[in-house]
Amino acid sequence: MAIVKMKRLCLVAMRSDQDALLRLLQHMGCVQIGQPDLEEEDPLWERLTRPGDEGLSEARERHKAVERALEVLKRKAPQKEGLLKPKPRLTENELFDEQVAQAAARGVEEINQADHRLSAIQGEKAKLLAQKNVLEPWRPLDLPLEARSTGQVEIQLGTMPLTVSFEEAERAAAQVGELATLTQISTDQEQQYLLLICHVSQKEAVLQVLKEMGWSRANVGEWKGTAQENLARLDGELEKLEQETAALEKKLSDMGPLRDDLRRLADRTAVEISREESRSRLLDTGQTFYLEGWVPADSWPKLEKALEPYFCTWEVADPAEEDYPQVPVQLKNNPLTRPLNMVTEMYSLPAYNGLDPNPLMAPFFVTFFGLMMADMAYGIIMMVGGWFILKKMKAKGTIAHMGGLGLLCGATTFIFGALTGGFLGDFIPQIAKIINPNSTVALPALFTPLDDTIAILVGSLVLGVIQIFTGMAISVVYKIKTGDFIDALFSEITWWIILAGVALAIFDIGTVSGVPVVLVIGLLMLAVGGTRNARGFGKITSFIGLVYNGVSGYFSDTFSYARLMALMLAGSVIAQVFNTLGSVTGNVLGFVVISLLGNTLNLVLNLLGCYVHDLRLQCLEFFGRFYLEGGKPFKPLAIQTKYVDMMKEEQ
Repeated sequence: MAIVKMKRLCLVAMRSDQDALLRLLQHMGCVQIGQPDLEEEDPLWERLTRPGDEGLSEARERHKAVERALEVLKRKAPQKEGLLKPKPRLTENELFDEQVAQAAARGVEEINQADHRLSAIQGEKAKLLAQKNVLEPWRPLDLPLEARSTGQVEIQLGTMPLTVSFEEAERAAAQVGELATLTQISTDQEQQYLLLICHVSQKEAVLQVLKEMGWSRANVGEWKGTAQENLARLDGELEKLEQETAALEKKLSDMGPLRDDLRRLADRTAVEISREESRSRLLDTGQTFYLEGWVPADSWPKLEKALEPYFCTWEVADPAEEDYPQVPVQLKNNPLTRPLNMVTEMYSLPAYNGLDPNPLMAPFFVTFFGLMMADMAYGIIMMVGGWFILKKMKAKGTIAHMGGLGLLCGATTFIFGALTGGFLGDFIPQIAKIINPNSTVALPALFTPLDDTIAILVGSLVLGVIQIFTGMAISVVYKIKTGDFIDALFSEITWWIILAGVALAIFDIGTVSGVPVVLVIGLLMLAVGGTRNARGFGKITSFIGLVYNGVSGYFSDTFSYARLMALMLAGSVIAQVFNTLGSVTGNVLGFVVISLLGNTLNLVLNLLGCYVHDLRLQCLEFFGRFYLEGGKPFKPLAIQTKYVDMMKEEQ
C-alpha cells in the first residue's frame, strides 16, 4: 500500500533484436519507454537517429480499417448485446493467432470494399435520379431528343412559368410568326414544358415575344432517342443498382459472425500501434538501438532474467531527486484499498515523493458514504451491484473500481442502515400498517435521523475532527521523515498545542493564576515559528493573520462535516415522503409501486450526491493537510485491449 519504487532503465541492444525485445517488453508490461533527450554537444550521440514513423502509420491505417469494418457491421448486421455482458477472455497466443488474423483481415477488406461500393452506388443512383428528373417532363414527347434545327426549321425545347396561360403564349407566337407552332408537352406545379417549331426567318421575333413571357430554353444534354426510351434505360440501370445494393446488403448482413474475429483483430492492431509508438521513441544506429524508460523496482529481477538471452547491455539506477517530477507513479494497493484509485485518479495522482492516500483515505471514505446513505436496502443493492460488476462482468479499470466501491460502501451503508432502522426508509412499518392498521411493527434502531438529529450532527463533527487530526498527523510524520521537523513543529504541532490549550481552558484545567499555560505556550510557539520569516512590523500582522486564518479555517473545516448529517437526514426524509404518498392509496399494490419508484429515484440521487460530497471532504479537508499531488501515471508498454480480456497462459 504505497507508491511503487521506480528505476531508470537504459538499454543498448542489437538492431536485429529490436522487434523481439519490444514484443518481450510488451508481453511483460512493466517498462514505460520514454523519449530520451539527445545531447547534441556530445559527439557520441551524433550517430544516434530517431526511427521513421512508417510502421506506426501503417499500423494506424490497419487499425482504422478494422474499426471501419466494425462500424459497417454495426449498421448492416446489428447484434443485440447486453450492457453488462462480460468480454470474451483470450490468451495472448489466441489474440495473436496468425491464421485468425489473416482471415479477419480478408474479411475487413471484403467488408470495406462492399461498403465502399454501396457508397459509390448511392452516388450513381443520385446521378441517375437527377437525370430522370430532367427527362420526366418530356416523357410524352414523341420526338428524338437529339433532333436539331435545320437550315429552314428552328426546333427548341423550353419552359415557361405556369402562371402564363399556354393559349396566350400560343397566340402571341402565332401573331408574330404564322409559321410557328408552340406545343405543350407537360406541366408541373411551377413550370410548363413546351416545344417550339418555327421557320428560321421568324425565329428572332417569336423568341423575343416568348422570352418576354418567361421562356427559358431547356437543356436536355446529349441524349439520343426519345425521352421515353431514355427513361426506360435509366429505370433499367436503377433496377440493376437496386439489385446490386440488395446483394451487397445481404452479403454484409451475413458477415455478422465475423464480428468477434474483427474485434480480436482490432485489439491486435491497437497493440501493434502501442508497440510502434514505443519504437518511435528509440534511438538507433545501423547496428544498435538505445532505449530509455522506467521499470518498477520489484519487476526488474524478472525483466533482467528475461533479457539474458539477448545480446544487450543495460544500466539501472534509482531516480535522482531532480528527476522526481518526471518519474511515473504507480500505486500498489490491496483489494480493500484499490477501489479508492477511482477517487485518487479523479483528483490527481500523488507525486513520486509523496504518499499513497488510498489506505489513509479508505476508512473515512467508506464510513462517510455509509453514514450519508444509511439504509439497509440501499446497501444490499449496492453490494449486489458491485458483486455483479466484479464477478459476472469481470470488469477492469474504472468500472472494476466502481464495483469495489459498491461492495465497500454498500457494506457500511447496510451497517448504518441497521443502526438507524432504515429499510427503504420506513417501508416495513408503513406496509405493516396498511395490512393491519393496529400494527406496531418497527425495526430496532440505535438512533434515527429525525429523532436524534443533534446527536448525529455532533457525531459527524467528531468524525470530521478525527479526519482533520489524522491528516495533520500524517503530515507531521511525513515532514519528520523528510527532515523537515521544524516546519512540522511550528505548523501542525503548534496548532495541536493551541487547540489542546483551548480545550483545557474551557474546562479550567492546567491554568496557573487564571492563565491557561498550554494555550499561551501554543500562541508563543505560533508567534515565534509562524512569523520567523517576517521582519519588523510584519511579524505582528503575520501573527494576527495566522491566528485568524487558523481559527476560522479549523472551525469552517470542521463544520463542513455537517453535510454528513444533512445528507443522511435528506435521504431518510425523502424515502419516508414517498412511503407516505404510497400509503395514501390504502392498498398494498399502490403502496409498493409508489414506494419503489420513489426509493429508486432517491437511491440514484443519493449515490451521486453522497459520492460528490464524500469526494469533496477527502480532496479538500483531508488531502489539503498532507497530499503532494502532480504525479504522472505509469503507462508501460503492455497489451491493452478494448474488446477482449486477456488471461494468463495455462502452464
